[in-house]
Amino acid sequence: MVQIVDTSSRPPLPEPAIVSVNGIVISPEEIASEIQNHPAAKPQFAWQQAAQALVIRELLLQEARRLGIAARPTTDNSNRRETEEEALLRGLIETEVVVPEPDEQVCRHYYEQNRARFRSADIYEAAHILFAASRDDLIPYDRARLEAKAVLAEILLDRAKFADLAKVHSACSSGAQGGNLGQITSGQTTPEFEQALFKLSEGEVSEPVATRYGWHIIRLIRKIAGRELPFEFVAERIADYLGEQVTRRASTQYIARLVSRARISGIQIANAEAHRVN
Repeated sequence: MVQIVDTSSRPPLPEPAIVSVNGIVISPEEIASEIQNHPAAKPQFAWQQAAQALVIRELLLQEARRLGIAARPTTDNSNRRETEEEALLRGLIETEVVVPEPDEQVCRHYYEQNRARFRSADIYEAAHILFAASRDDLIPYDRARLEAKAVLAEILLDRAKFADLAKVHSACSSGAQGGNLGQITSGQTTPEFEQALFKLSEGEVSEPVATRYGWHIIRLIRKIAGRELPFEFVAERIADYLGEQVTRRASTQYIARLVSRARISGIQIANAEAHRVN
């Protein structure tokens, strides 16, 4: 049975607010186009973020034009040329947001407080035997697990057999080299493989490890611990990082001041910090 619902007595849905900045209207079409750049859990959140971004952009463009900032588009390393508006925004920030560059003393202080961040990566020389199978195929996947356990039992009886067993059983091209994967650093393998490898001591062999490729027996041949990098080696990187942080904070404060003086309708600018100028 189809039920007919009378909606004539319901109040009409509210019209979308007209968003404007100092009298300049940002059209619903512009906001709808901008929404794709602001994924959110709910449509209304995406609309708010898109509208806020366009309000901030319009406000900055108005200020750039008021100050007579000249647009001088540049081209980046990928040969992408700025638009006139992008150049205006960059020119405004470069002119109005002037921050001191961090000196050596500031950079050295940051280095001393964050020494653990400035070290080369640990290097792991490893080998493995891969028993390839897909998790979606339950029977072959379980068969690969059982095969891995059987081969592991042989290895534990005589670890010198690892390379020969890799040549016979491994589905990885490294099997031809006795399973040797060469030198590995963090991020070069799957998370499951990496987690198991990093727990091993030199010469130790893992239990079968499941990844999206199948099952692995992993052997850690050697670990080369990372070394602390000298200040001189990272000084430029630290200066760039600290300079970017200071510029970001100063840009946020500058935008907040412009927002406080502007006539903005149709939306509340809740957090200017979320709308940085790139």
